[in-house]
Amino acid sequence: MQRFHLHLVSDATGETLSSVVKAALVQFEGFDAMEHFHSMVRTPKQMELVLSAIQRTPGLVMFTLVDRGLRDQLEEGCRNLGILSIAVLDPVMDAFGRYLGAESLGRPGQQHEMNAEYFGRIEAMSFTMAHDDGLRTDDLHQADIILLGVSRTSKTPTGIYLANRGLKVANVPVVPGIPLPAELDGLKKPLIVALTLSPDRLVHIRRTRMRALSDLEDTAYADPEAVAEEITNARRMYLKRGWPIIDVTRRSIEETAAAIYNLYQRRQEELAAS
Repeated sequence: MQRFHLHLVSDATGETLSSVVKAALVQFEGFDAMEHFHSMVRTPKQMELVLSAIQRTPGLVMFTLVDRGLRDQLEEGCRNLGILSIAVLDPVMDAFGRYLGAESLGRPGQQHEMNAEYFGRIEAMSFTMAHDDGLRTDDLHQADIILLGVSRTSKTPTGIYLANRGLKVANVPVVPGIPLPAELDGLKKPLIVALTLSPDRLVHIRRTRMRALSDLEDTAYADPEAVAEEITNARRMYLKRGWPIIDVTRRSIEETAAAIYNLYQRRQEELAAS
């Protein structure tokens, strides 16, 4: 692996930079970035410390800074050091400015303000955690999305990811021989989505889980034939009820959540049109 230094400079938390870097780095094999985070940089003195750190460990510099003075200070410092610096959000901000015919506010950390949207995400996260794995089925009508699936089909992490986008998510396990909650029948508001997985992949995940828990007694839980039958029966039930099915075998949590979010948006548009 070829290692290099990467300096991420932000006047806020640096989450935006981190996401951009992760998305970009996966496209380059054989390279390992030693990331240096410089967050909440909002004064010239703090920027001096950042430039000192960059001088000690030279490498690519990426930044999100809205203050013109701090940007100039960083860019000039990098030029003097012969180091490339990139303003990550500039193309996006320029495009918005041209399209909207307006200038940005120039205030750092606006996306993290504790406004109604922020508290909405907190409420969604609390709801999702309280309705994990079939808990509290008496108020499923309050959910935005309900996820169903047999054990180990990534219902919980997918729900948490969606909750971080402000959606109230409940997840209900599909267990052989146990009927689904009666509360699912007749629900109008929530989007119900079923998650499924290939039998081979599910067997592997369950066996790994059992080894981690030192639980090797429940052989049916990871038996290939039993698992295949469990998935087939669950899928037959989903189709019978007309619930959309998403196969998560080759999907990351983020990809699964994106597919569900698209279904949710289309449903909301259909409800609005009707």
